[in-house]
Amino acid sequence: MKKALLVVDIQNDFCSGGALAIPYANDIIRPINQLMQSADYDLIVATQDWHPENHSSFIINSKNGIWPVHCVQNTYGAEFHSAFNLDRIDRVIRKGANPKVDSYSAFYDNDKISKTELEDYLVENGISCVEIAGLALDYCVKYSAEDSLSLGFNTSVLVDYCRAVNNSDSLLASFNKQIQLKFLREGK
Repeated sequence: MKKALLVVDIQNDFCSGGALAIPYANDIIRPINQLMQSADYDLIVATQDWHPENHSSFIINSKNGIWPVHCVQNTYGAEFHSAFNLDRIDRVIRKGANPKVDSYSAFYDNDKISKTELEDYLVENGISCVEIAGLALDYCVKYSAEDSLSLGFNTSVLVDYCRAVNNSDSLLASFNKQIQLKFLREGK
């Protein structure tokens, strides 16, 4: 069984001091780097939120916008965090470039009409198992995991290597009930 690690959105705007900083996001960068060096993965893929300035999810651009301006293409905020080791990354998948629709998932835009090249890349490389780490557990990790599972990949979320926008005791329980995923903790 060939296995891929999907590392979601380790970008400046989601880390400490960023436009949409996720609590304790910086704390998972070193462990993810160690995971990439020590674990036996056939492929390692990183996602990169990649929005145009006029993206409809931004509060300043739309009455339906819910997010501050973040991860704008070719800006510091959209760059990977400097502590994130890109040496083991086989492919970067950019998402969220369509100005009219957001893209939480690494596989599809939120409208489920447009898809990224991730599924094809995994299939071409014979991947059947996907483990997911990164930011944010309750958005991009969650939607990526749901889509990975629905596309037939054996899917696990490495919760000790994730952080959430909205932390709560019930987050993992509701997440697991919704999509019946396997959650793996470090050392288990």
